[in-house]
Parts: sequence; structure tokens; C-alpha cells
Amino acid sequence: MARSKPRVKVPKTASKDEVITIKTLISHKMESGQRKDGDGNVIPRQIINKFTCEFNGKPVFSCDLEPAISANPYFQFSAKVPESGTFKFTWVDDDGSVYSTESDITVE
Repeated sequence: MARSKPRVKVPKTASKDEVITIKTLISHKMESGQRKDGDGNVIPRQIINKFTCEFNGKPVFSCDLEPAISANPYFQFSAKVPESGTFKFTWVDDDGSVYSTESDITVE
């Protein structure tokens, strides 16, 4: 599979203790393992099975994903920002691949 590309949208600035909205999306086919190819063979499962978000090393949000999740999983959630720092986002694939990206935010 082509390398999945994660995208995130985090505000560049926020006020102290402001609740911000974070949006993430990763391009991934999320093959459930329940479909068959043209020859009747089962297409092996290959999904993103875990997503985590950390802020300055502390967990903010995480979830396990199951085969019923659609292609290109999208998440939107809120986080309270007490200080300037870095959000780190990580997606784990069934094949062991780990995709991650980071986004900085400044508290003014």
C-alpha cells in the first residue's frame, strides 16, 4: 500500500486554558478483511487499529479502531490548552507501520 499521509489541523495560537478543536485525517484504505477479490480470495485485513494524541507527552485522546471504520479515518475532538507546546498524533497500522505528525501551539 502507498504510504499513508496524516493531516492535522490545530490552531497556531490560543489563550491559556482555552478549549480548542483539533481535526485529524489519515489517507488509508481500511481494508476490513471481509471482502473478496475478483478470483474469490479474501482480501487480507489491513486497517489503522489505534490512534493517539498527546500534548507535551501527556495523553489527550486515544481510541482503538475496528474494521467497520470507513476509509480515511477522520477525528475531531476538543482539548484544553494550559501552556504552549506540541501535540503529537500517532496512527498504528495492522502491518506494524506507525504514522505520526506533530503540531505546535503557542499560548498567548
